[in-house]
Amino acid sequence: MDLSVDSLETPALTKAQLADLLFEQIGLNKRESKDMIDAFFDLIANRLVEGEDVRISGFGNFQIRTKAPRPGRNPRTGEAIPIEARRVAVFHSSHKLKDQIQHGSAAEGQEID
Repeated sequence: MDLSVDSLETPALTKAQLADLLFEQIGLNKRESKDMIDAFFDLIANRLVEGEDVRISGFGNFQIRTKAPRPGRNPRTGEAIPIEARRVAVFHSSHKLKDQIQHGSAAEGQEID
């Protein structure tokens, strides 16, 4: 299956555009397309909130990292302020995706498995 995103007008790929692609290229109705995209991203977000890693084969890994508290500085005033510990989401692309980005193979119509 080859999903083409060549017709996108903006540099960012939005959830609405993904739903439109499912509608146009796979044949799902618009409501099903939107629900599928929302469910996909909700599943990823919920797993990350629970502290679980999300691995998408051939694409990459999403992980939650806990950053320790550290001293910081207000850039306007120079005043020292503490930065509290926090959890952040990080993404590491797979080697396959990195190779495709380096060699432009996805832009030539090849799919990401």
